[in-house]
Amino acid sequence: MPIANAAPATTVADPVHTLYHKITWKLIPFLCFCYLAAYLDRINIGFAKLQMLDQLHFSETAFGLGAGLFFVGYIIFEVPSNLILEKVGAKIWIARIMITWGLLSACTMLVTSTTQFYILRFLLGAAEAGFLPGVLYYLTTWFPTHRRGRIIALFMIGLPLSSVIGGPLSGWIMGHFDNMAGLRGWQWLFLIEAVPSVLLGVWTFWALPNTYQQAKWLSPEEKTLLESELRKDDADGAGSKHSFRDGFFNLKVWMLGGIDFSILLSAYAMGFWMPTFIRNAGITDTFHIGILTALPSVAALLGMLLIGASSDKHRERRWHIIVPFFIGAAAMATSTFFTHNVVATVALFAIASAAIIGAVPVFFSLPATFLKGTAAATGFALACSLANIAGLVSNSLMGVAIDVTGSSAGALWFFAGCLILSSFLVIALPAKLVNR
Repeated sequence: MPIANAAPATTVADPVHTLYHKITWKLIPFLCFCYLAAYLDRINIGFAKLQMLDQLHFSETAFGLGAGLFFVGYIIFEVPSNLILEKVGAKIWIARIMITWGLLSACTMLVTSTTQFYILRFLLGAAEAGFLPGVLYYLTTWFPTHRRGRIIALFMIGLPLSSVIGGPLSGWIMGHFDNMAGLRGWQWLFLIEAVPSVLLGVWTFWALPNTYQQAKWLSPEEKTLLESELRKDDADGAGSKHSFRDGFFNLKVWMLGGIDFSILLSAYAMGFWMPTFIRNAGITDTFHIGILTALPSVAALLGMLLIGASSDKHRERRWHIIVPFFIGAAAMATSTFFTHNVVATVALFAIASAAIIGAVPVFFSLPATFLKGTAAATGFALACSLANIAGLVSNSLMGVAIDVTGSSAGALWFFAGCLILSSFLVIALPAKLVNR
């Protein structure tokens, strides 16, 4: 006779999955919004350009140089900033970074000459230096290697979101506030969009624990489980390097810097110059330009999530970078034949954004596969420093190309070629080392 009161089967939740779900929701949305604010303050100069060049009588070359000087300050202070973060903790240093860059970004509204423009862009880069590599290093202290592709993708969707939100917002601010209280729209743009950075910087003191041991929202049992997971990951990467020397004088780090250099050549060309591309295709209203600028960023957001998740699922990194590089290079080069067709321009840059920016989280999961501790902090910062030379090259080259030839085609073809060449650096990374 069957037993009538047999207990029903129950499903026990995986404690590791539950733990990382909790950590993800506690950290990633906040850090994502911080990155959104950072990138918005970095690239809103592309929208301001639509008005400020005529008012301040800047040439395209002068604008390109000023936009690029941001990266000189960024490069010089990147490694020192990340080493300070490792010593004093993420809470204090990320808060400092965000508050100072927000205030300096707001000061751009006061610019009246190219000299002032150049100085403020340099100082803004110096202020922001260390944020991205600092957060990437910080995440390695919470998440094991095989989870980082998806996690970095979730954090870095702040990059395309800055254009999805910032594009229409910037266009609306410049159109709606123009000549209000005696200020032009571009001046209101810098003032209003600096506010979130400062507020998030202040909030960092309450929102961000320096280490998981200091996280009040983790129980002692959860901290023990997290420590166990991170130790397993350290055991899997037993050959990882730990010292400053290991991070700085490491050929693979310099190779990563070269790969990221190619990524950023294209990313900054699209981030800073997309409003100009769309205006040249025939759209003049700043709000409509903002809406259209957001579409490639939506594609980039989807690309980051899909490529990052696929890379983690298959524990494969190299081809998840190489294939998107080829697709993005082809789309960007093809766009030069459709400069007066707004539909083709937006569609091709959407494909390029989805592929190139979509591969970024996979790329940033690579350094921590062979670096730990101080070496990881140094390696992340050095790779970002080398790569951000692209910001100066990309913006300056684009400005010169437009002034000299009247077209951005030569610059875009050069950027596409760099992506193809950097694919050989990706394939040179040992699969056994990075595919885990």
